[in-house]
Amino acid sequence: MIRARVRIVLAGAGHAHLLVLKHAGALRAAGVEPILVAPPTFHYSGLATAVLSGALPPGRALLDVAALAARFGVPHLPAEVRAVDRRARRLHLSDGQDLAYDAVSFNTGSVTDVGGDLPDEGETWPVKPLSGLAGLRARLDDHLADGVSPSILVAGGGPTGFEVAAALAGRVERAGLSPRVVILRRSAPDWAPGQALDRLSAALRRRGILQTSGEAAVRRPGEVLLSDGRALPCDLLVLATGLRAPDVIADLGLPLSADGRLAVGPTLKSTEDPRVFAVGDCAVITGSPRPPAGVFGVRAAPILAHNLAALGTGGRLAAYAPQSRWLSIIDLGDGTGLALQGPFWSLGRGALMLKRRLDLGFVDGLRAASGEVLED
Repeated sequence: MIRARVRIVLAGAGHAHLLVLKHAGALRAAGVEPILVAPPTFHYSGLATAVLSGALPPGRALLDVAALAARFGVPHLPAEVRAVDRRARRLHLSDGQDLAYDAVSFNTGSVTDVGGDLPDEGETWPVKPLSGLAGLRARLDDHLADGVSPSILVAGGGPTGFEVAAALAGRVERAGLSPRVVILRRSAPDWAPGQALDRLSAALRRRGILQTSGEAAVRRPGEVLLSDGRALPCDLLVLATGLRAPDVIADLGLPLSADGRLAVGPTLKSTEDPRVFAVGDCAVITGSPRPPAGVFGVRAAPILAHNLAALGTGGRLAAYAPQSRWLSIIDLGDGTGLALQGPFWSLGRGALMLKRRLDLGFVDGLRAASGEVLED
């Protein structure tokens, strides 16, 4: 039996919500009124470093969110949720509007966790939000146009730090210059099998991408001072120092994981507020923690769509069980990639070919659904 119509606000246009839009007809048939609140353009993370390195044009990593929402008849507000009044069930948006909801689903991605204050007197670029990478590439291109290979320091020894360092080196190489890139890590990396990391480090070293241990303390023009007193030359400082959920998640007053993501159950609802759902990088399933990765949002999308529809019909909610092993592929900016899945790994051109096929297939499928015409 269909109940009174339920207004569900989709906050953010991450992987899961983009796919949920394709279920809009089924949601409406279930008595659910979906509304999307998100910026008009989606920056697809899987292709961000390909654009940064110059391997792909900028348009290949962008999706027209407004067109996709319109295609499926979902009202779209080009804004962001800044605050939530859960008692009144109202959202305060970045454009000044207030929006009432019966339930809200967050798929807002993540932002760079910069940690404590880093006194900044030079150019500093967090890797997220991804929209900022366009400015980083433009600034790098300014240096390259002058025939200069700038000194680049990437703070962060996780897979993102390695991938961004490799992408920036690739951009320099495409300009016919030799990269000067240093990865600043707090400890030895452990996010991949030891042999894979050894092979990766050797390949990067041959391209002029070095590694050192330490922690950035002060940013000054032309250099970065480390907490141990050393100074490293630095024209461009890139922060890949880990990810956290956007501030709006922490301000909900709901249980969070140790890394600041919203704690949800297998049905993707908050563990304390049944009117709040979350999926993707901004959430973590209690008892099944997984690192931020787009694959989990994609896999969770049909479960989320089913459960949002159930709010209109009173049906039973489904549970999402994230896979224990997943494929991740790092684009190394030189036509090769590093593929990782559990203890298995592969370094070479085949890995990058697979990554391109998966990533371009995802974005081009959504473009086809929206009727968007890509212009290179």
